[in-house]
Order: sequence, then structure tokens, then C-alpha cells
Amino acid sequence: MRRILMIGAAIAAIASPALAHKGHGGLTVIEIGRDGVVTVQHRFAAHDVEPALETIAPQAQPSLDDPQALAALETHLGQRFRLLIDDEVVAVTHADTQLAGDNVQVDYAGHTDDRYVQAVTIDLDFFPGVHEDQQQQVNVRVDGVTRTVVFRPGSTAQTVRF
Repeated sequence: MRRILMIGAAIAAIASPALAHKGHGGLTVIEIGRDGVVTVQHRFAAHDVEPALETIAPQAQPSLDDPQALAALETHLGQRFRLLIDDEVVAVTHADTQLAGDNVQVDYAGHTDDRYVQAVTIDLDFFPGVHEDQQQQVNVRVDGVTRTVVFRPGSTAQTVRF
């Protein structure tokens, strides 16, 4: 009996990594500081991003190792992300990109003069037509309070209130 349990546990351990990743998704974290500094971090798994590189960087290799493909990714994210704070557009510019194993983080920064944020509207559409089950969770933090929305293909702009 003990041997059967050990074999079952070994099979479960081998199978669990394959079962852990059931869809395609990412996380965006938007922080709005009292000083008006706005930071945006987009995080993805590299194995979700690389198939999209064929579409967004057709002249490059579909790999994050290709500087041309990486630059196209940064441009794509910047162009397909829109942010409004209390109905005012906030422009964000690329600040940094970090690649670590299967993790991709692309950071943007901006600024708002609004010190009493009441509503944040987000609109994004990353990698259209690549993964039908693509989800992007967006966490918006203002004064220690976090609000969350989720985008799927075809989602429209969403507003969180504080």
C-alpha cells in the first residue's frame, strides 16, 4: 500500500506543473501615488508572449531574445494600453523591461496632477487574435486601496472607483 501511495504521489508531482498553467494571462499593476507619479507594470509568461511576436513583430524572430521583437512588444503594449484618471488621459512612457526565465515585466511611467483620484478608467487589448482565452487582470492601487478588473478578448474600457 505504501508503495502504491508513493507511486501515486510521484505521478501527481510530475503532472502538476502541466496542469498549473491552464490558460493565457497576465497581470497589470497600476499605482497612483499621492505625489502624482503613475507606474504601470505589465507582467506575462514568456511562453504566452512569444507566439504573439509573430503578429506584432513579423520582421523579427518570434523570441524575446531578439532585440527587435522585444522593442516591438514594448511598443505594442504602449499603444494598446490607455489610462484615464478622473476622465483625463494620462500618457505613460516605457521605463524598463525585465526578462527573468519565463517572466516578462514591462514598466511604464506617467504623471497626474490629480491628487484626489475618484475614478480610473483602463482600456487594453493585448495580443488580439493570438490566444482566445487571454486574460489580463488589472490591479489599480490608490492610497493603499486596490481595485481589480479583468480583461478578455473583446472587453471594453472598465472604470474602477475610489
